[in-house]
Amino acid sequence: MGFRRRRSFRPAEIPALLILSSVVTLGAVTVPSAPASAAPTHPWAPAPVNSCGETGFDPLARQSNPASPPPQADTTIKIPIPVPQIVTVPVPGPKPDDTRVDSVALPSDPCASPCPDVRDTAAPTPANQPGGGSVSLPRIEIAPEPEPIPIPVPGGEPPEPQAAPTPDPQPAAPAPVAASVAPRQVDAVELVNQVTGHGSVNRTDTRWSVDGTDLGLLWETKPGQVAVVFGDTFGKGWQAGGAGTDQQDWRSNTIAYSSNRDLSRGLILDDFVQNSRCHAAEILDSRKVKNFETTTIPTSGFAIGARQYLTYMSVNHWSRIPGLWWTNLGGIAWSDDNGRTWTKSQWARWDNLFGVGRFQVATMVPHGDYVYMFGTPNGRLGVIGLARVPAAQVLNKSAYQYWIDGGWVPAEGANELLATPLVSGTASELSVRYDADSGQWQMVYLDVTRGQIVLRTAAEPQGTWTEPVPLLGTDDYPTAYGGFIHPWSTGKDLYFTISAWNSYNVYLMHATLK
Repeated sequence: MGFRRRRSFRPAEIPALLILSSVVTLGAVTVPSAPASAAPTHPWAPAPVNSCGETGFDPLARQSNPASPPPQADTTIKIPIPVPQIVTVPVPGPKPDDTRVDSVALPSDPCASPCPDVRDTAAPTPANQPGGGSVSLPRIEIAPEPEPIPIPVPGGEPPEPQAAPTPDPQPAAPAPVAASVAPRQVDAVELVNQVTGHGSVNRTDTRWSVDGTDLGLLWETKPGQVAVVFGDTFGKGWQAGGAGTDQQDWRSNTIAYSSNRDLSRGLILDDFVQNSRCHAAEILDSRKVKNFETTTIPTSGFAIGARQYLTYMSVNHWSRIPGLWWTNLGGIAWSDDNGRTWTKSQWARWDNLFGVGRFQVATMVPHGDYVYMFGTPNGRLGVIGLARVPAAQVLNKSAYQYWIDGGWVPAEGANELLATPLVSGTASELSVRYDADSGQWQMVYLDVTRGQIVLRTAAEPQGTWTEPVPLLGTDDYPTAYGGFIHPWSTGKDLYFTISAWNSYNVYLMHATLK
């Protein structure tokens, strides 16, 4: 498989993708992606360098360095050939590894490595390094790819049983949409800092063995602290150019903390939860077996009192078609030690029956007496559904109500598939918050049909939501995805993280709103 599982695709690619998504392709041909536009609009600039002299990544689409020889075109056409491979998978499998160690104090010199015996400061090797030379004829490569056929077998340790929640269906209630608010106007959007990877201000590679990662979900864990959760994470030996299961030091997810309130300086990370010195721990376990459970990806986080919650998706496999994937389920995990260790609920989970589950990629937001759950199906071409649950019943599925035809319908009398779409069009990687400054809800997500990360606002979670307002587009940031709001944003200053597929790292953006 190529490192393409979360690449943003552009509007011109959508019709073909929609057709291909209904076809089972066993021998897809991998070819270079089409450019975002005829030519990058941003002039060439040298790669950014942090205060320690380390070269980072630039997510903007820039013109080529005029002083460099033209790069040689990649003329290799790879034809992947699936090779069936029987894989036995012990069920229930091993218990999660909750080994944790206390943090190593960062040196007073910000450019020194806290663990020089563990990590050096070598830069990652770029994938597909451009070079000069003559143009060669196309070369065909047959690339056999193992296609696991998982066979469950008894084995492992059963998890500690969790008592089933007492059924507590909530009565139906009206929930009409509110009048539409005025759409926010965006004055400017700027890149604030590279959050992760080599050359970042946080130097996450030498400090915590986080060389390549994505997402950057944010929520306030307690006054003065936010958690920052990342998706698939790779360490020493990782090569720039995306993610893949054959990359080095793979963890399905990691968690960091930040206390810096001056976001104009960037998203500054204080620490990661670690399982060994200078090594960020995987906090939600995954089996890492394709076609069974490839990985476990967090989708949002929130706190109620001292308890932290994470929504996550269990990914069965990534599609050969960029932007599509198949999940086993969407679920909720909790932590009572401020995110150091986590427990997956055996009851608060939404199984992806026949691949049509509506709340596979969920974003949950506490507000008032309820926690609101915004959800989309697996992949990036689904519509947004809405549910709510009393704040004290987050892990009790019987207490959820789905928003259907202008009312809150109890779970016992409703099917999640009937949830009324909140807005027209498709959305992925939702981030939602209630902004106390403006008294409005804000929603940011990637709209692949527009090729944009957009902002919508509303007076109530069920809407009416405004039309999408562009924050950034794939012409400027050709491999961008995500768009996760920082909880310390204000009514005028919207800070959000994005990921860039080509550098496979996370960046903080700042949108100035009128």
